[in-house]
Amino acid sequence: MLQAGTKAPEFSLPDQDGKLHTLSEYKGRKVILYFYPKDNTPGCTKQACGFSELYPQFEEKGAVVLGVSRDSVASHKKFQEKYALGFTLLSDPELACIQAYDVWQEKKNYGKVSMGVVRTTYLIDEEGVIAKTFGKVKAAENPAQMLEELA
Repeated sequence: MLQAGTKAPEFSLPDQDGKLHTLSEYKGRKVILYFYPKDNTPGCTKQACGFSELYPQFEEKGAVVLGVSRDSVASHKKFQEKYALGFTLLSDPELACIQAYDVWQEKKNYGKVSMGVVRTTYLIDEEGVIAKTFGKVKAAENPAQMLEELA
């Protein structure tokens, strides 16, 4: 996991509509960059719906929310439409951004060890520097927790 005070790695990833997004285009705004394992799974759905419900409050505080997973653009589009998500989902099937932010790690599930995305959220300041890092976050609590961090 990257530490606070580190320059956030640049990325260029397509959103649920295929439009490319880069970190540098958000300079001057706080960015909540959260990494999650998979669209349409219980924890990831709770987290995404939480961010979507609170999104107007994030915008009021001048922040943008970006969710990143390995899922395809098409998967993100279905996920966004199914839950009427009001923020941007970024697709990283090549793991470029996921690995740059050090969230592709060994995971244990029911005794089975595999590589996967560890649920992690970064708060990036207006200058593109990581202000805070949150590892192994609780999906349902993370959106409200991040909103408090902006207070």
